[in-house]
Amino acid sequence: MTDSEHHFDPERMMDSLYWWGIPTFFRCPYETDPKNCDIGLVGVPHSTGNGTTERDQHMGPRAVRNMSALGRRVHMKFGFSPWEATRIADVGDVPFPEANDNEACIQRITDFITRLDEAGTHPVSMGGDHSITGGIVQALGRPGSTVTGGKPVALLHLDAHTDVYEHLDHWLGAKKSAAHWGSYLVHQGNVNAHKSVQIGMRGNTRTLDWLQPSYDLGYEVIDMERYREIGANKSMEIINKRLGDEPVYITFDLDCLDATVAPAVSNLEPGVNGFSIDEAVQLLQSVRGKNVIGGDVVCLMPTKDHPNNITSMVAYSIMFEIMCLVADNISNR
Repeated sequence: MTDSEHHFDPERMMDSLYWWGIPTFFRCPYETDPKNCDIGLVGVPHSTGNGTTERDQHMGPRAVRNMSALGRRVHMKFGFSPWEATRIADVGDVPFPEANDNEACIQRITDFITRLDEAGTHPVSMGGDHSITGGIVQALGRPGSTVTGGKPVALLHLDAHTDVYEHLDHWLGAKKSAAHWGSYLVHQGNVNAHKSVQIGMRGNTRTLDWLQPSYDLGYEVIDMERYREIGANKSMEIINKRLGDEPVYITFDLDCLDATVAPAVSNLEPGVNGFSIDEAVQLLQSVRGKNVIGGDVVCLMPTKDHPNNITSMVAYSIMFEIMCLVADNISNR
């Protein structure tokens, strides 16, 4: 067979080497006008929403850009190339001139994502701590949203923690914090908790009623103990039934993975096994065919990673899965 029949060319080979060239997410073109892409890959280098406990999460987007050329692949299970099915571009980072002011930063995120949404561009973001989801979904779940048709989103939330802290109105001074977003988005009407699922929560907690705020808000919760008891197939059945035909936003906290899989993550829960990478990917792929409109990956701590950057590579692998779900949804709708 000839090189052309193999779809091989020297430039493609060089582009797969993460240490060569100028880093963008998955070697995508850098695009400042969201009208020129269907999916915008967004860096959200924000870490003050975690209340100063694990601040280096703002370095996550750069670390993933540096490694993600390795992840520019076709999707084997879906049998398609997202790069050919849709227009995908790196639209840059949300600017944070008030980086130490969490509330100002959350508004910056909302403004940035609103600009993408108004152009009909679906955001897939790399954080950053988990407070970024609040800023993103404030934009996507607002009444005038383009990509959701003005509806609140249904969340598929994979995490070791619920992030619906309601006992105090701040976390170490941050009000729209990494611990609060799952609560205030429901109260604001941006998230329909009755169509949402939280999965992967685990470990010993500070209080015995730790899941009660999620139940009170209307979330379906599949903690790790329940997941192990009912199994993957039943969990995926619950997820798909719950999400229905709603616009789905996926938020993936890397700490839902076992600490041996993703060691460079803030707020690790090493006392109980988390998801294997295969289990997590299976859960994500199970919602293929749903109206997946966007997503994010959060809580990477590149300064604590192994020398081989394994957690950054895991992060881009999850980002790729979410991006492919969005691309598949766009191309089929």
